[in-house]
Amino acid sequence: MDFDVGVGAILAGKVTGITKFGAFVTLAPGKSGLVHISEITSSYVSDIRDHLTEGQDVMVKVIGMDQSGRMNLSIKAATSVPAEEPRRKAQPRQSESASDPSFEDKLKRFMQDSDSKMLDLKHYSDKKGARRRGR
Repeated sequence: MDFDVGVGAILAGKVTGITKFGAFVTLAPGKSGLVHISEITSSYVSDIRDHLTEGQDVMVKVIGMDQSGRMNLSIKAATSVPAEEPRRKAQPRQSESASDPSFEDKLKRFMQDSDSKMLDLKHYSDKKGARRRGR
């Protein structure tokens, strides 16, 4: 079977490997591509394993191909088109009920994540500085 796809194609695939920067997805025998961590979902992804597992079936969209024929894939782009329509219909009901607590919750979560990341960066830079002074 000849398997030739172009940019924009939406295909079914299976997750075959997970790394810190993305997940490898096999589309057909001999054809695979990479879903970068930023293309898994529209929300922030700190650990890919929270969203994907090896062997999981996924829908992906081909968002690019390089000179070597390697495919850049996106789960977010493949699933966002049908999912946007129901969200638009549901939004007015959500805003009528309780938009202020939702915003406050989001802001609180953002601040906690930001503080955590800043603390991690400070620890990293302190360790890096200590190594340089020790040499």
